Amino acid sequence: MRRWTPGGYGTINGEPGDPATCPSCRGAGTVPRELEKQLVALVPYGDQRLKPRHTKRYVSLAVLGCLLLAGLTFFFLSPRSIQAQLTGLTVSASAGAGAVILNVTKTLEIANGNLYPTVVTALDMEVLHLQLVVGQHTDRRPLYIGPLGRAQKNFTVVSEITDRNTCNICSWTKIKVHHVLLFLQGNVTCNSLGRAQQVAFQSTQYVDCRGHAPTPQPP
Repeated sequence: MRRWTPGGYGTINGEPGDPATCPSCRGAGTVPRELEKQLVALVPYGDQRLKPRHTKRYVSLAVLGCLLLAGLTFFFLSPRSIQAQLTGLTVSASAGAGAVILNVTKTLEIANGNLYPTVVTALDMEVLHLQLVVGQHTDRRPLYIGPLGRAQKNFTVVSEITDRNTCNICSWTKIKVHHVLLFLQGNVTCNSLGRAQQVAFQSTQYVDCRGHAPTPQPP
């Protein structure tokens, strides 16, 4: 190995006047800026820069962070139940010889069990008497319900009963009891995070077909 001398800076052998100049710096002693991105530096295999510290720690923290984020996302976005229940009742009736007209007003209470809001986009309701549909109601007005919130929808269903025996019960003044049994059923359509869900509900109710106060629900 030859001894390096200041005069040989920029040459391969390190001697002044050596015709074999360094190909990287071209004899200038420094690498030109235009060649900085084209040249490759050789680093020994045992160099500490090739062995970054705390690699396992960083990888473990990244994996735990991803698992925690996935768990929280699943917990908050996991679908929960939406419940609908009929409450309250107001009836106005008009009984004639050929038909009984009942204006049944009910309140539908909707409870959102999700941790995100939902929108009730549709309400479909029907009233049955003696297994026959005597009234229907449809409501397309949207109703917003916040996370873990509750909301109510009031609606009126006009029902027409043409059964002869029922008309006689409701119109005869000699009969003191004018109760008829109605079966109410329907469903609401809820939209949560772009996903539609239908929730069914039903109720059985005795009503006074002469328009008096409603009687308690049957067991």
